[in-house]
Amino acid sequence: MLDKTGIAKRIAKEVKNGYYVNLGIGIPTLVANYVRSDIEVEFQSENGVLGMGPFPFEGEEDADIINAGKQTITTLPGASFFDSAMSFSMIRGQHVDLTILGAMEVAENGDIANWKIPGKMVKGMGGAMDLVASAENIIVAMMHTNKRGESKLLKQCSLPLTGVGCVKKIVTNMAVLEVTNNGFKLLERAPGVSVEEIKNATEGSLIVDRDIPEMVL
Repeated sequence: MLDKTGIAKRIAKEVKNGYYVNLGIGIPTLVANYVRSDIEVEFQSENGVLGMGPFPFEGEEDADIINAGKQTITTLPGASFFDSAMSFSMIRGQHVDLTILGAMEVAENGDIANWKIPGKMVKGMGGAMDLVASAENIIVAMMHTNKRGESKLLKQCSLPLTGVGCVKKIVTNMAVLEVTNNGFKLLERAPGVSVEEIKNATEGSLIVDRDIPEMVL
């Protein structure tokens, strides 16, 4: 089974040369650390940065250079900084090739809930609303189950939705899954995890139509 770093490493394999990529808060921010060194990728942060690099080493942080989650980051040569209006015009104008988000729930039709738990105070939906409405390629990074062991891959989301029918692929600590018209299609399983374990941890419809290989990180 994967940890958060393993999930990020697997998602990094989905990043292609020349991509402009937006990284959400949480596990997605780790992806920049594991992208192949022989390709060129521009990471965009909705607070107004294009050209993010890996996280800084301890003692080399610059408190003025942060991502959308207020974590200190590094920037690559040629990076640029701009205001929020410019940042969201990039997102809404569909100039981002890949969006990587965290989620609390994903439904088998691609609905995503990642911004609010009823009864808990939040500032608002934030940039996720624009990202899921504008991006054509959305990958979710998440744990397969919650702390109670209940599936987070559902027939229908129970939490308030961020977007409808927008998620294309999900990478969890147990599996890589593609969202299809008929449910979650199992593509890969995490090392040491059986297909049966994935079935038991998935509430939504799970399609297993071939031998499922283990992930290669």
